[in-house]
Amino acid sequence: MRFLYMPLALCMLARPGSAQVTTPADTTTVTPVAAPAPGLTTAPAPSYASPPKKSRFAPSDKPSFIPVPIAFYQQETGFAVGAAILPVWRFGTDTTVRKSNARLIAWFSQEKQTTIQLTHNIFTPGEKLYFSGELSYYDLAFNYYGIGNNTSKDIESHIQYPLWVFDEKALVRVVPNLFAGVRYRFTKLGDVELKDMDGNTAPYYAIPEAQRAGGVSSGVGPALLYDGRDNVLATYRGNFVDAHMLFNGSGLGSDYKFTRYQVDARHFNPLFGSNNTILAMQFLGQYHSGDVPFRELGGMGATLGGSLYNNSYLMRGIYEARYRDRQFSTFQAEIRQKLIWRFDVAAFMGVGQVGYNLSDYSFDGTKFAGGLGARFRFNRRDRLNIRLDYGVGSGGNSGIIFAVGEAF
Repeated sequence: MRFLYMPLALCMLARPGSAQVTTPADTTTVTPVAAPAPGLTTAPAPSYASPPKKSRFAPSDKPSFIPVPIAFYQQETGFAVGAAILPVWRFGTDTTVRKSNARLIAWFSQEKQTTIQLTHNIFTPGEKLYFSGELSYYDLAFNYYGIGNNTSKDIESHIQYPLWVFDEKALVRVVPNLFAGVRYRFTKLGDVELKDMDGNTAPYYAIPEAQRAGGVSSGVGPALLYDGRDNVLATYRGNFVDAHMLFNGSGLGSDYKFTRYQVDARHFNPLFGSNNTILAMQFLGQYHSGDVPFRELGGMGATLGGSLYNNSYLMRGIYEARYRDRQFSTFQAEIRQKLIWRFDVAAFMGVGQVGYNLSDYSFDGTKFAGGLGARFRFNRRDRLNIRLDYGVGSGGNSGIIFAVGEAF
C-alpha cells in the first residue's frame, strides 16, 4: 500500500527524548511535640494514606495512545483518510528486556475501501514469552495479473474483495534470544468481484469459480524464532531467523488442504565502526504443497505489511503481489545512513522469483527491484521512523511507499 501521510504529521509526530521524572523534596513543616508524661503511652497516629500503586512500566516507557492523522492518494482508492496509533513500551524496569510495540491503522477511502490493521510484538517481563501477530480487516481493490513468474503488465484485471486475517505466534523462551512455540493463521476471504471492465477480464476468470466465491484458510503448526536484534523497530546490529510450518485442513475449518513452509532470515551490522551506517539484509522463502488458493500463494511485491512476512516490505518497486505462485524466494539488502538531526537516507535493492516448483527457477527469470528512501525519526527514544521510499522494478513497475517503521 502506497501511503502518503499529511505533511503536518511530521510536526505532530516529532517527539523529544524521554524526560527525567523527579520527585520533589518533602517540604512539610514538622511541629515539635512534647514528650508524654512518665507512665503514659501514646498510640501511633492512624495512617489513612494508601501505599502508591506500583506501575508495570518504567516512567519513561509508558505506552502512548495518541492517534496520528494520515491521508494519502492512490489510483485504486482515490483519496483516503484515517488515523494510526503506535504505542511502544517495555514491561517493568529491566532494560535488558526489549521493548514491545503495536500498530493500529484504520482508514476509509473515496472509493469506499477500508483497512483496519492491528499488529503487535510483545516481550513479557524477562522475555519469558513472546507474542507476535495481527488482527485485520481489508476491503481493497487490486490489479490482478494471474499466477506465474511471466505474467504481463498489459493483462490485468481490476478486482476487489473483503478479507479477515487473524494470525498469532505464541512462543516460550528456550535460551536467551531463542523461542519455540506454535503459530495459528486464519484468513476468511469474501466474494472476489470484478471491479470494472476497463482492464482485461482473463486473469479474473482464470481464478477457479469456487475461489472467486471466497473461502476460509485455517492452519496451525510449529514455530521457531531466534531474535538477537538490539531493537525490533530500527535494528543496528543482530540476527533474526523465523521459521514455521502451517498445516491447513478441514479439521481446522479450512476449505483448502495445503502446507506452508516459511523461513525469514535477517542480518544487521554497523559499518565503519559506528551506528551512523547500517547494512541490513534479508532472505525470505515461502514454499507450499497441496491445494493452495490464489489468495494464499507467495506474492512478490507484498507491501501491505502485516504478520504474514513479519511486517516486512518485499521487492519495493514492484506492485502488490505482482507475481505470485506456490514457491517464492527473495533477497533484499539496504544501506541506512544517518544524515542530520532526525533525517536519514537509505538505498535498497532486491531480487526474487516465483514458480510452481523450485526447479522452475531460472537465472533469466530473476526479478529485480531497487530504489532510494528518506527517513524521519519522530520517536528518537524508541528509534521509530516514518519512511518514504521510491522504487522501480522488473515488469515496468514503480511506486512510492510511505509507511511507519523500517521495511524489515
